[in-house]
Amino acid sequence: MSSEHQGMIGAAGGHAAQLGLEVEQLRVVYGDFVAVDDVALRVAPGESFGIVGESGSGKSTVLRAICGLARLATGTVRLLGAQGEALPAPGSKAFRRRVQMVFQDPYGSLHPRQTVDRILAEPLAIHGIGGAEQRIERALDEVGLGTGFRFRYPHQLSGGQRQRIAIARALILEPQILLLDEPTSALDASVQAEVLNLLEELRSRRGLSFILVSHDLAVVTHMCERLMVMQRGRTVELLAAADLAESRVRDEYTRRLMIASSGFRRVA
Repeated sequence: MSSEHQGMIGAAGGHAAQLGLEVEQLRVVYGDFVAVDDVALRVAPGESFGIVGESGSGKSTVLRAICGLARLATGTVRLLGAQGEALPAPGSKAFRRRVQMVFQDPYGSLHPRQTVDRILAEPLAIHGIGGAEQRIERALDEVGLGTGFRFRYPHQLSGGQRQRIAIARALILEPQILLLDEPTSALDASVQAEVLNLLEELRSRRGLSFILVSHDLAVVTHMCERLMVMQRGRTVELLAAADLAESRVRDEYTRRLMIASSGFRRVA
């Protein structure tokens, strides 16, 4: 039996050591516009952390800066693991394998002329990972689709199915941290709960850490243990999700955000 196949069996039977993430003094600038200014956060290994704020608050830019899609003007990003554990540097291929992102629009993030099979095989090829056949089958099973979807194109899938493929593409590299940028906002209400439940199940099964960006406070309080409120690129406050659900907030902006969030309630 090859070492690659042994690694796959080990991954299927358990998960790698959990990783967390720390961001300090993060600043992202586009020309004269400061998109993110002096943001700091710390996500413990295995934790689910939310970022909320109105449109243009900089929350999605924080995720893009973490994964290298937005250039840092200043600041640091580093992984957190067991004491003494050697961890890859941000921007490296090893870092990108451990930290994967799921984007808001599943149709826009999937290549329209590639089959699901090729979409899932591409990250494996980039990272030089073998056993593609078994890994693709397992990834599709994990997101509840099965191998019957392997040779379909994105336009042949529903919105919920496309987002499941996007999640499978992120998971196929066996990351330890998922960055989720409004993962259900482009979906019909009827399938949003299905995708959120899938993400929760995957987090539990794989021991993943989440950073979830959303404008929906009910989603964040349901999915996350702690959260950061952002306004105009800056942190307004950090609080526990339970405190937000019980309206135990300090800042007036957070209170206004709660009022503006139509039908805000904690999901049971």
